[in-house]
Amino acid sequence: MSPPLLQISDLTVTFVSRSGLALEAVRGLDLTLEDGELHGIVGESGSGKSVAMMAVMGLLAPSARVTGSVKLRGEELIGRPQRFLRRIRGARIGYIFQDPMTALNPLLTVGAQLAEAVSIHNRSMSRGRIRERVLDLLRLVAIPSPERRLDQYPHEFSGGMRQRVVIAIAMANEPELLIADEPTTALDVTIQAQIMELLRRLREDKGIGLVLVSHDLGVVAGSASRISIMYAGKVVERGSVEEVFAAPHHPYTRGLLASLPKLDQRVKRLTAIAGAPPAIYDRPSGCDFHPRCIHAVARCRAEVPRLRTVGGSEAACHLAEEIDRTLAADAGPGYCVAGE
Repeated sequence: MSPPLLQISDLTVTFVSRSGLALEAVRGLDLTLEDGELHGIVGESGSGKSVAMMAVMGLLAPSARVTGSVKLRGEELIGRPQRFLRRIRGARIGYIFQDPMTALNPLLTVGAQLAEAVSIHNRSMSRGRIRERVLDLLRLVAIPSPERRLDQYPHEFSGGMRQRVVIAIAMANEPELLIADEPTTALDVTIQAQIMELLRRLREDKGIGLVLVSHDLGVVAGSASRISIMYAGKVVERGSVEEVFAAPHHPYTRGLLASLPKLDQRVKRLTAIAGAPPAIYDRPSGCDFHPRCIHAVARCRAEVPRLRTVGGSEAACHLAEEIDRTLAADAGPGYCVAGE
């Protein structure tokens, strides 16, 4: 049996403050991705989603301590020199950054930036062939009039079109793995739908694996096959999208789902999770979520819960089964909201 496309095991990212304090931004992340699969990573800002993916790419500052294992087709990436990782980035792993305006150089034309992405991994390719490839990429992401557009600058493109260009750059060398970091941030819902449809089509046509990072459960609901919910640098729930959405077992996941607007319900205000995520330098003892959880007991404040099988998914909650039984007679999955 061939190894999975991507296998992350016990990935930990630690930053050291000026005072020498070790701050763990990512704590023991595990993730396996197969060809053609889309795995969603969801959580609030500061949960460690983007830091984890930057660690996979080897893009963190040298001051960051990265431990654990990241294997691409069975080949270890952690600890490899930058010279090796530069051959991987852009060629076998594509990265879609969350802000298309800052991801693109405003002083270079769109065509020049795409040409650079192609030529850096294809030194022997002629200028004519590079231009053809750039036009093919613009057509791939549905940019109209590509012959005219390639000579334009990023500011001449709309937000949605800039994001399409960023996706085209990530796809320039037909990578095996694509990491999309908040690809729909700051886009209106219509453009969001177009970008997600484009990613779906690229994944199905090219057979690439896709890791989709988002703070919005709704964005990944209709596209991901599996999902990991992160909180305070850890995965607190993981499973198939169908299982996690239909029967969430962690109070944090329930809170995220309850905060989504529902078309079949008329409510005056959206439900919010009380409080705020803990700062990286001041995390609570025991379960990281217990200060915001109405079900917390003494055990939650003293003992760190492990990720374990609950129902058809995995959840890191001491009281998962007890909460499930309590809520089963009420409004069903998604009813439990911390701070409600």
